[in-house]
Amino acid sequence: MSEIGFDIEALIWMVVAYLIGSIAFGIIVSKLYRLPDPRTVGSGNIGATNVARSGKKSAAVLTLLGDAFKGWLPVWMALHAGMLMDVVALVGLAVFLGHLFPIYHRFKGGKGVATALGVMIAFSGWLALCVVAVWLAVFLMSRMSSLAALVAALLSPLIAWQFLSPYPMYVAVVVVMAALLIIRHQSNIQKILAGTETKFGKQ
Repeated sequence: MSEIGFDIEALIWMVVAYLIGSIAFGIIVSKLYRLPDPRTVGSGNIGATNVARSGKKSAAVLTLLGDAFKGWLPVWMALHAGMLMDVVALVGLAVFLGHLFPIYHRFKGGKGVATALGVMIAFSGWLALCVVAVWLAVFLMSRMSSLAALVAALLSPLIAWQFLSPYPMYVAVVVVMAALLIIRHQSNIQKILAGTETKFGKQ
């Protein structure tokens, strides 16, 4: 079935997904580790890359896993609850938007890379694996997490079409997430073009 069931149950699923997406693991993990609030250091971003600037790699890993997990969980739950395909897709978009615009933190969130990955894992393991492979290849060549994320975002709709063409709403959500990821990386794009973007392992 491909029609969107805009009933109260579908709306509840999307609202709950947004609220889950609004959970900022970067802030939570930093508090647990007694690290500075990630919004006050580095780029001010609440994601794993900025948390890594604290020097605590384990904190960055936990942030990455937490942000990816919250992207995966609502989509997985909606799938196993038998929700319509289009509703499942919108649940994925809702959790991603929650990370970007968290209600708990005055709608100032992260860039969404890990959360988008979590959503894609729920959509298709092969999609997620290929996107991660692109990210890793670019990162190993450039040592720039931002450039790797940008290239992976640019290619993700094409990869999604290869694996999810029978499910156009899934592909559409991947396209929207990719566009928002690129928009959220505008400052990084400027630094990359200027040759001033920080490389991994350098301050």
